[in-house]
Amino acid sequence: MSNAKFTLPEPINEPILAYQPGSPQRAALKKRLAELARETIEIPLIIGGKEIRTGNLGKCVMPHDHQHVLATYHKGGPAEMNAAIEASQRAWKTWSVMPWTERASIFMKMAEMLSGPWRATLNGATMLGQSKNAFQAEIDSACELIDFLNFNVKFMEMIYEQQPISAKGMWNRIEQRALEGFVFAITPFNFTAIAGNLPTAPAMMGNTIVWKPASSAVYSAYYVMKLAQEAGLPAGVINFIPGNGAELGPVALRHPKLAGVHFTGSTSAFQEIWKTIGENIASYHTYPRIVGETGGKDFIFAHKSADLKELTTAMVRGAFEYQGQKCSAASRAYIPKSIWPALKEMLIATIKTIKIGDVRNFTNFVNAVIDRAAFDSITGYINYAKNSSDAKILIGGGSDGSKGYFIEPTIIVTNNPHFKTMEEEIFGPVLTVYVYDDDRLEETLKLCNSTSAYGLTGAIIAKDREVIALASRELLHAAGNFYINDKPTGAVVGQQPFGGSRASGTNDKAGSMLNLLKWVSPRTVKETFVPPTDYRYPFMEEE
Repeated sequence: MSNAKFTLPEPINEPILAYQPGSPQRAALKKRLAELARETIEIPLIIGGKEIRTGNLGKCVMPHDHQHVLATYHKGGPAEMNAAIEASQRAWKTWSVMPWTERASIFMKMAEMLSGPWRATLNGATMLGQSKNAFQAEIDSACELIDFLNFNVKFMEMIYEQQPISAKGMWNRIEQRALEGFVFAITPFNFTAIAGNLPTAPAMMGNTIVWKPASSAVYSAYYVMKLAQEAGLPAGVINFIPGNGAELGPVALRHPKLAGVHFTGSTSAFQEIWKTIGENIASYHTYPRIVGETGGKDFIFAHKSADLKELTTAMVRGAFEYQGQKCSAASRAYIPKSIWPALKEMLIATIKTIKIGDVRNFTNFVNAVIDRAAFDSITGYINYAKNSSDAKILIGGGSDGSKGYFIEPTIIVTNNPHFKTMEEEIFGPVLTVYVYDDDRLEETLKLCNSTSAYGLTGAIIAKDREVIALASRELLHAAGNFYINDKPTGAVVGQQPFGGSRASGTNDKAGSMLNLLKWVSPRTVKETFVPPTDYRYPFMEEE
């Protein structure tokens, strides 16, 4: 142990590369995309640092070309889950007491490697496997994941620095211990950065992890795991186990050594996780920490003072970037009647310019949704609107799943503020507009607040400052991330810590110190320098 108080560098948000024509970054990414597309890799489980092949195989395909297989992956079952838990507990013995600076250096190295030689690989894997265009991949699998790694180690240092006061004659301090057991990280398909953050954030704090990635994003998750290994992560600290959630989840969730769950996914899945933990609460070695982010029905609320170009851009980017497959994506909009005719024409004209297709064609703004199940679900909502007397399709509504899972950017207009697509999470490129009377502003704000069970993101678009202040008050609990004159997506680590409450999750704010505090158990230490030698107190003396 070195006798020095180390200080980590101040983190800086990773600059976003533009990939403009003629740039070396664009050429490198295009080259790596071609290389990844030419090969079909085999992805094993990684348990205790060893590659495990079960022979129970799944496929990783391109959503925009679903006959193109990128990889086959081995699925784990109950035996492999138990092996992963055992491996995590063997690693815990040394990892949980490793000096925090040593742990920090591994994740900082991951960030630096991703910033440089691994950037094109992870961006390319995310583009091909999750159908993200170059910009969406860059802000996700490169910049946001780099930021999570660099900022989280600094947050870790800040947590360790927080110490209590000490009275004369004593020294008080707090130690932040790793949780006793393993953390079960369950990650979604839509953000490679989330898939990387959910296992690494608790691992930084000395915990060991069992990681089940989404089956539709095993491809990029595997490269994240390989990156961690190459950066020097010890065997067993993170155990990578793809497979069927219904088969793997109960084994992990009922295990006595479960110490925490780090989850991003559907509300129903999270509620089932919470229910399972509650039913087994008496069997755990320690009370499990439960952290979850579960989705949203995110809104844009416009006032008549809004700039129409700004509003149009916020609606189009907020609703249709990454095909609306963001828990923060704009899914409902409240537009005043006075500006709707002009806004409607501007939206139609703008959306007509959007190109849809393969991510390898960089002129495409919209790509494919993740899989057949998503395609069927989203088109089901569109068809419901087409057949309803309460709604009409303003633009879009078309789809084609023959080669890739393509759905047109779609705007539905409804006269019913409680129409199905105003209330239910769709997770696709569908935005529903409700046009309100200008003189019913406050009434409509209350409607916006009460319509959805979620409380994740939302935006107010207005020039009138009194209206902005009013909306901020009325929508206080409607969004954990609230945007003024911007789209409700694009939270940046360290700048806008992300998360919501209500049905959107536990609001433990990924990208902040608050999240990391969930993964430690503090121990207070009091040291008395001159201990008393008599039990009697002065008040006990005779008069």
